[in-house]
Amino acid sequence: MTKYNFFILIILTTALMGSSFAIGKIGLSYSSPLLLAGLRFVLAGIIMAVIVKKFKRPQPSGYRNWRRVLIIGALQTAGVMGCIFISLRTITASESSILTFMNPLLVIIFGTIFIGNRYRWYQWSGVVLGFVGVGIILGGIKDFNIGIVFGAFSAVFWAISTLLVNKWGMHFDTWALSAYQMLFGGGILLFLTFLLEDPFFDINKNSILILLWLSIMSSIVQFAVWYFLLQKGDPGKTSSYLFLAPFFGVLTGNILLQEVISYSLISGGIFILLGIYLVNNNYKKEIVSSNSYPLR
Repeated sequence: MTKYNFFILIILTTALMGSSFAIGKIGLSYSSPLLLAGLRFVLAGIIMAVIVKKFKRPQPSGYRNWRRVLIIGALQTAGVMGCIFISLRTITASESSILTFMNPLLVIIFGTIFIGNRYRWYQWSGVVLGFVGVGIILGGIKDFNIGIVFGAFSAVFWAISTLLVNKWGMHFDTWALSAYQMLFGGGILLFLTFLLEDPFFDINKNSILILLWLSIMSSIVQFAVWYFLLQKGDPGKTSSYLFLAPFFGVLTGNILLQEVISYSLISGGIFILLGIYLVNNNYKKEIVSSNSYPLR
């Protein structure tokens, strides 16, 4: 694959990641948050499960592995996406995307505390820079509200699920794991919508188009392109481009929703993007410790 094609695909997948925040916020005009998130991932999970079956990808085996898929779905899809969609009710798409993409910073902290991973000095420098950026952004928000808490928790759930996938991933086919964790997580979200909110979904052309975009383009296509790039290139270098996703989150929030890009958002975002880049980068090839898991 040429560098030009790689660059085009990187832009495509990170733009789909980032733009889903603004499009999701638009979707909340037509649906309650947990219902929209649940419908998105149930639909995406069903489509991917059909693809997995059609191409005869290896299925999870045994009760233990299916339980692991359920746990990952509860964290990665239900936890992360549920928090994101709830946060979008009260904070901007830009703020939600930046808070959510703190997850690589938290992976370093949680991996050190709970798994005993060891990381290099520049990765810890990235953590410090990232949290300085978060502090700058939060300092520029005039009214602190519950959406900020949910935005932060989306990053916490994502970091935990990342560590679990890195620990358990060897037991699964990547495509099958993605399909079933989305399906299970989406099912959990649909269950929660009847417990925690007054569900509604206005069926019209706009709501259907938004749901299809979120399910197909921002879930299936984005996932397929991202894992294609991870397989074709160096995973560490490819993952370092994740810093582009919150950039596109801010950009599409401004274009689609006319969200104001404040100086605190710009300056804090720069610190966070640099932090994510340092956390995901690998300047040296040697292994730091035998029980380290790659950041993805």
